[in-house]
Amino acid sequence: MTETLSFPGLGLEFNINPVVFQITETWGVKWYGILVTMGFVCGCFYAISQSKKFGLDPDRVLDVLLGVSIGSIVGARAYYVIFSWDTYRNNLSGIFKTWEGGIAIYGGIIAGVLVCIIMCRLRGVKLLPMLDAGLTGVLAGQAIGRWGNFVNMEAFGTNTELPWGMTSPTIMRYLEYNQAHLAAQGIEVDPLLPVHPTFFYESAWCFLGFLLLVWMTKRRRYDGQLALMYAGWYGLGRFGIEGLRTDSLMWGGIRVSQALALLCVIAAAALMAAVHRRAGKSGGFPPLYANTTEGQAIVAGTFYKTKEAKEEAPPEDGEAANTEEPHGMEEGAETQDPGEAPEAPEGLEAVKPEESGENL
Repeated sequence: MTETLSFPGLGLEFNINPVVFQITETWGVKWYGILVTMGFVCGCFYAISQSKKFGLDPDRVLDVLLGVSIGSIVGARAYYVIFSWDTYRNNLSGIFKTWEGGIAIYGGIIAGVLVCIIMCRLRGVKLLPMLDAGLTGVLAGQAIGRWGNFVNMEAFGTNTELPWGMTSPTIMRYLEYNQAHLAAQGIEVDPLLPVHPTFFYESAWCFLGFLLLVWMTKRRRYDGQLALMYAGWYGLGRFGIEGLRTDSLMWGGIRVSQALALLCVIAAAALMAAVHRRAGKSGGFPPLYANTTEGQAIVAGTFYKTKEAKEEAPPEDGEAANTEEPHGMEEGAETQDPGEAPEAPEGLEAVKPEESGENL
C-alpha cells in the first residue's frame, strides 16, 4: 500500500510502497528485504575483495561468511525475541515468523562473531585478520541496510524541530498508539509533529565509519585494531542515536542496545589501551599477519596446497628409521665416551666442549 513520507521542513515528499510485488495475498517481496540483502552482499564482497590485504584466502573467507550469515540471522531474531518475550510468551509459533518483523542488529553481530570464531577454526583462517576485514564490511552493510527502515517508516526518533524531521500516517499511528507507554518511560511525543529520522543518522554514521576503517586498513599497526575500532565507533554512534528512538528494546528501565553500545565503547577503549601499553613495554607491535611468511604464502596461494600435500603424502622410505639402529651403532659397534672429544683431523687440535668457551 502506497503511503506518503514527508519532510515538511525540507519541502520533500516520497510516495512509498514497501512491497515490490505481491506473490500471494499475504506474501510479497519487500524493499526492506532487498535492501538488507544488498547490504549483506556488499559487506561480504568488500571482505572477500580485500582479504589478501589481511593475509587471507578469498575462498576460505567466503566459507566463513556463509556460516556467519546463518548465525547472524538466528542471532538477530533471538536477541529481539529475548527482549520482547512478553510478546511471544503465549505465542511461541510467532518466534519463527520473521516476515512479520522483529530483528536486532546487535544480536546479529554477537552471533556472527561467535560463528566466525568457530568457522575460522574449522577452515584454518586466522581470526583477528578475519574480524578486521569482516567488520569493516559490516559497516558498509549497515549503512545500506538501514534504508530498509526508511521504506518501512520505522526506527525513527522523538519529535524534532530540525528541518529534516519526517512524518507519515504510519508514524503518526505508531506514536498515537504508544503515546501512553512512552510517557511512562519519560518520553513525551506529539503524533502530529515530525520526528528524528534516526535510521538516517545511523546509516550516515556507519558510512563514515566504513570510510575511516578503509583509510586505516593500510595504516593499522596490529591485527584486531580495525575490529576494536568498529566496536568503539559503532557503539559510540549507537549509544547516542538509541537515546532518541521510540522503539528501543527495554530491560526494565534500561534501553538494552544503548547499554550494550556503552559497554562496547568502554571495552574497545580498554583493550586498545592495553595493546598499546604492552607494545610500549615490548618495544613494538607484533607483525601483521599479512606480512608474515605464512600470510604471504596464503596470498601467493601456496600455503594450503603445501599443507594439504604434506597431510596426504605417504610416509617416505626410512621414516620409520626411528626404530632402527643408526649407522655406526649396530650391535658390537664401538661407541665413544660422550665425555671425550672427537679425534681431531691431522693438523687440527681437538677441543673439548667445556674448553671451547661456547655455552652448550
